[in-house]
Amino acid sequence: MPGSNPDSNSASEGLVANERAGDNSAALSITEISQALKRTVEDRFGYVKLRGELSGVKRAASGHLYCSLKDEKAVIDAVMWRGTTQRLAFVPEDGIEVIASGKITTYPGRSKYQIVMERMEIAGEGALLALLEKTRKRLEAEGLFAHERKRELPFIPRTIGVVTSPTGAVIRDILHRLADRFPSHVLVWPVLVQGQGAAEQVAAAVRGFGAMPEGERPDLLIVARGGGSIEDLWAFNEEVVVRAVAESPIPTISAVGHETDTTLCDYAADRRAPTPTAAAEMAVPVRAELANTLDDLGLRQRKTALRPVQLGRERLDARAQRLPKPEQLLQPQTQRLDDLSERLRRGLLDRAAEGREKLAQLRLAPAVLQRNVREAKARLENVRLVTSLVTRPIAERQGRLDALARLAEQLHPEKPLARGYAMVLDAEGKAVTSRASALGKAQLDIRFADGDLSVVPAGKKKASSPKPKPPEGSQPKLL
Repeated sequence: MPGSNPDSNSASEGLVANERAGDNSAALSITEISQALKRTVEDRFGYVKLRGELSGVKRAASGHLYCSLKDEKAVIDAVMWRGTTQRLAFVPEDGIEVIASGKITTYPGRSKYQIVMERMEIAGEGALLALLEKTRKRLEAEGLFAHERKRELPFIPRTIGVVTSPTGAVIRDILHRLADRFPSHVLVWPVLVQGQGAAEQVAAAVRGFGAMPEGERPDLLIVARGGGSIEDLWAFNEEVVVRAVAESPIPTISAVGHETDTTLCDYAADRRAPTPTAAAEMAVPVRAELANTLDDLGLRQRKTALRPVQLGRERLDARAQRLPKPEQLLQPQTQRLDDLSERLRRGLLDRAAEGREKLAQLRLAPAVLQRNVREAKARLENVRLVTSLVTRPIAERQGRLDALARLAEQLHPEKPLARGYAMVLDAEGKAVTSRASALGKAQLDIRFADGDLSVVPAGKKKASSPKPKPPEGSQPKLL
């Protein structure tokens, strides 16, 4: 180039790379330097444990977990392979402070260094509580903890389902308490209550009870676990358990931990019990108390039924005491009877005296009796009996009787015989009125005005038996 010094530039720059004097290092490829850096970083740091806040958490379709760990001044990429993520005891989310253990390595494809996490835990109880509060607010915003979702527990459940460990003291306490209060049929679904896979087993048990047929599934569900640290109870804070309890068609009691322990399962359940024993007390009443209550109600019912009778008796007694005595009611009538008896006696005596006086004054002389006879004869002579009053009714009845005799003479059955008619009689003297009846007879008699004639129907021979005399009073019909 014009104005340049070729002697000075030839030692530092050139169009083609040439080896220089004293230069004994060969040029490295990008892959070689990346591999060298990778070996250096891995040999220098090896297995490390880092504390930081999760950021940009993302789970790929392959199942691998990608995220970043950061603090106030720095950030490092992190990756966890699918086989390792399946062993996580919690769901990673942005903002959670964790302690990650693994190997520091590089990613040549982007010239970055990163940590391949083999283990990840929440950094202390404070961070765990922060995660718990964050999850609680999110689920509460969805309405899973709403009071309107809570259902009343059945008063006396026929079957109780229990989701807990089959080997712990919890199930023994629940069964013992139920036996003391109100023996019930209990179905136990054994599950893990802490550790890897516990949340999935608890959720599956709750959903399994809910999926049972209507007549076989329990009327009440108890999800129980004994006390422990927040880490021991963490399975009951998992979202999968909370959603299973909230969606359960069976009323549920959450009895996780002791009185001071609270889990998200408690918020989602229909009722929270401070202890598993308290859950059994909530589930059923005391049978002895129920029996006493029934006896008391029965006594009150009997008293209520008998109270009107008792009141009626009291009122009847009070009114009966106010009524006068029978003797007092009969005294006026007795006095009146005595008075009437005395008056009757005096009246009879007076009447007898008067009769005797009139009899003494009456004189039965023969002249008086003769006068009375003459007066009776005179009254009898004055009475005139008209003959027509007797003869007229007799004449009227005689006229009606003559008319009936003439009618009987005209209606006599043998009267038409004089005009050329004849009667057909059978052997018994009964009238034959049809041809069919005549053909069925062995012998027939034809009665004329001047006598009878015996005949045999066509095809019949005359019977040798004598003709019977027709019964008196019979009226054969005309032929």
